[in-house]
Amino acid sequence: DAVHRGGGQIIPTARRCFYASQLTARPRLLEPVFLVDIQAPEGALGGIYSVLNQRRGQVIQEEQRPGTPLYKVQAYLPVLESFGFTEKLRAETGGQAFPQCVFDHWEVLNDDPLTEGNKSHQLVVDCRTRKGLNAEIPALDKYLDKL
Repeated sequence: DAVHRGGGQIIPTARRCFYASQLTARPRLLEPVFLVDIQAPEGALGGIYSVLNQRRGQVIQEEQRPGTPLYKVQAYLPVLESFGFTEKLRAETGGQAFPQCVFDHWEVLNDDPLTEGNKSHQLVVDCRTRKGLNAEIPALDKYLDKL
């Protein structure tokens, strides 16, 4: 009867329904992306492009600052690739490049996180391991009702 139906009965059923819905909805991950402004002389541009290419960076604009020998390079850089970016950039350019990173947008990773062998799946496995969960993504059968 409805009077005695409480959260103990409804919540586990709803949870299984939501988990199953997520597994069947073709999920995708969103990756945060920085807008990087880099100031450097012309001789350091090769090192800048080299470091950005190694870290999945996309150059969107390059312009010379009027009246100075400096160039301003703007690029998109995934946040995941930004750890150690400044040190690597300074090493490649001999300390001549000065980057500034600011969050810009989210970008969809087109890989299926439920399919093994791609970057999205590896990110999910790493996150589950870090949180102390079983590294394997549970199968859909775990959440389907059994009559």
